[in-house]
Amino acid sequence: MIMPVLHEGDMLAVLPTLAANSIQAVVCDPPYHLSSIVQRFGADGAAPAQHGTDGLYARASRGFMGKTWDGGDIAFRPETWREVYRVMAPGAYLVAFGGTRTFHRLAVAIEDAGFELRDTLMWITAKGFPKSHDASKAIDKMLGAERARGAALPTIGLNKTRVEQGYRPHEVAHSFESGPPVTPEAAAWAGWGSALKPAVEPIILARKPLEGTIAANLLAHGCGALNIDGCRVPLPEGDRLHDGVQHDNAQLDTQGQGWGFRAVDRAPGLGRWPANVLHDGSDEVEAAFAAFGTKTSGKGAVKRASGAGYQPNALGQESRAAGTEMISYGDSGSPSRFFYSGKATAADRAGSHHPTCKPIALMRWLVRLVTPPGGTVLDPFAGSGTTGAAAMAENRACVLIEQDPQYCQDIRERFRRDNPLFSGKE
Repeated sequence: MIMPVLHEGDMLAVLPTLAANSIQAVVCDPPYHLSSIVQRFGADGAAPAQHGTDGLYARASRGFMGKTWDGGDIAFRPETWREVYRVMAPGAYLVAFGGTRTFHRLAVAIEDAGFELRDTLMWITAKGFPKSHDASKAIDKMLGAERARGAALPTIGLNKTRVEQGYRPHEVAHSFESGPPVTPEAAAWAGWGSALKPAVEPIILARKPLEGTIAANLLAHGCGALNIDGCRVPLPEGDRLHDGVQHDNAQLDTQGQGWGFRAVDRAPGLGRWPANVLHDGSDEVEAAFAAFGTKTSGKGAVKRASGAGYQPNALGQESRAAGTEMISYGDSGSPSRFFYSGKATAADRAGSHHPTCKPIALMRWLVRLVTPPGGTVLDPFAGSGTTGAAAMAENRACVLIEQDPQYCQDIRERFRRDNPLFSGKE
């Protein structure tokens, strides 16, 4: 068992102590900085935010959920990622979670530090709760009108029990947190709010530039490619993929669509090609996919399987000589074709006090995707230590950096359960 190494301290102080080109992958969940920088701090040299009438700006200045680590802009600074870049080997991949409102700044900082942005993965979830500002209620409050409570059933955020009891969102025209509008001005804006339900987390996938080709970089530095086969999505019981080639024999139709596809079985243990969409397996996500029915990607593949072939590379196509069969594996429209990982459980948290803990299954999949065998993965924003737990489960070396003493203590306790001698240092 390879135990993680934990450095307690500011990442910008710790990273310079690590050797250049010594890290083969980075998997991290940096601060999302969800509150506006202007709201938190105002102009340069501005005085600390005051409490005001309701403490909003004072709370915002402390960052997400009052946590100071979410304040500032550490994840939005190119110099932060330049230090990460320095310790990474050429071709090493960087995985970084971001918030839907702020990940563009994270992406720009990572790119400005010298990384190539390779993709953005989307983890689709359905367990977030809408934190919307009720426009109608705000107007009544501004006009000094007091609402009667409990006059209408809320339609936003109906839980499963309420739905099973027969409540349906469309049965009530608007959602009132504390009764219907009192003033005509408020009534005109009934049902209007300020936010959508959070249901996705973007994950940036970037790479330190290669030295030469992928093949040359792999041989020289041991990284530069993604572990596709190790991260394939298992096929459901009895499911088979097809070859994407249209055959003359109509009896070869395996999809019930009138297309002559030949069903093919992959080697045991191999499944669908990993996609840049992940999901949490919730009933809501399953239902959303099911609403579109079962579809196949083979029809599009058939159009590209002409006997003429083609040589130039193009978006969505590959260089293929005339008469060469193109093997394209189709799949269905269900979420089973994407990697599944539920939200973090108590077991994932392992006693951590961190408010944004990620599930171990998700972190294992990401670590496996980007960390080569024998490689070391770095998490400069260790938080709850889930990257370390994932790396340990995947038999990868891991370096963790965390500045919060409480979170460091939580991480030590997590790993002492597996190794009583774990101290957090080499």
